[in-house]
Amino acid sequence: MEELKYLAQHIESLIFTAETPITLAEISSCLEEAFGAAFLQEELLKAIDELKVRYQDEAFSFEIVEIAEGYQFLTKGAFHNTVGALLKQKNRKRLSKAALETLSIIAYKQPVSKSEMEKIRGVNCDYALQKLLEKELVSITGRSEGPGKPLLYGTGEKFMTYFGLKSIKDLPQPKEFKDPDNMIGELGDIEELLSPETKE
Repeated sequence: MEELKYLAQHIESLIFTAETPITLAEISSCLEEAFGAAFLQEELLKAIDELKVRYQDEAFSFEIVEIAEGYQFLTKGAFHNTVGALLKQKNRKRLSKAALETLSIIAYKQPVSKSEMEKIRGVNCDYALQKLLEKELVSITGRSEGPGKPLLYGTGEKFMTYFGLKSIKDLPQPKEFKDPDNMIGELGDIEELLSPETKE
């Protein structure tokens, strides 16, 4: 198949164009629609590996990273300070402690209602929840079958990208938060938020 000769370049164009990490399934679907033929997963992974090796060259300041169950171009670590300066100039706001606490509860307890979040935190979560929804770090996943059928919340499509996770399964376990290297922002021990009666 002639397309195989330039398969890596076609995949490269998809990763470059996608605004969020693009999954292997999405890559396969796009190529199948474009060429009217299916590609073997082994062929796709081999082409992606070729791209990863190519962008490891020091001539490039960015690389292809597997993140949020997909692939995305990201700046290499050596240039993070430079990029960080740009982000600061653009006044990118970090999440507040209240927002981080609320987001942590959602990440570990999803799907979860607002009343459950407030029971765990002990304070109103309206403002923090709204900010998280605006940033697409949180999304509405449905309604509870309980009284009043309250809305349920889960992590949004930008959550894993924001925290650099390959999968939701990569979230550290509560006991791991005792290690300073696993702290997120200024958030304290997650075990203080997840009281015994709320832990799974």
